Amino acid sequence: MRIIAYADGASRGNPGPAAYGAVLCDADGRELDAWGNPIGRATNNVAEYHGAIAAVEAALNRGATDLELRLDSELIVRQLQGRYRVKHKLLKPLFEQLTALIDQLDSFQPTHVRRRLNQRADGLANDALDRATVDRARPPGGRGPRPDQGSRKVRAPRDRALGNSQAGKPDG
Repeated sequence: MRIIAYADGASRGNPGPAAYGAVLCDADGRELDAWGNPIGRATNNVAEYHGAIAAVEAALNRGATDLELRLDSELIVRQLQGRYRVKHKLLKPLFEQLTALIDQLDSFQPTHVRRRLNQRADGLANDALDRATVDRARPPGGRGPRPDQGSRKVRAPRDRALGNSQAGKPDG
């Protein structure tokens, strides 16, 4: 069975909070499944690999034997094609995991696509990242300030006429 998969990763901070998005389509381009998941703190390239791995795993679970994986990550596509070596220590195990999954397919084609052609997967990655950031940022019960807001200092109002913050204080 032929499946076309789209995958994308997103990271805010590189490294920072990260997530991936993936979309599976049948041979005619009809969407079969789409999802996004946060992965914690990671670089964008690590998030891209997680998206690719999730897409290939899901395609295999659906019975794919022929898979085209469309990514806007030129790095991953060229690494899968053997045109670039995998040098980074965090990417090596992800590359090995991905190629082990790919080896289970009869036919595999990695394809680099422009970002505009990968918008659905990109949107899912960013939605997952937004959800993870909101979930992490609120205390239990969802009330109160977010931890990243901290407490704000309150300054005494400045008296414009005096040009200082001593306005309203008794002489002494």
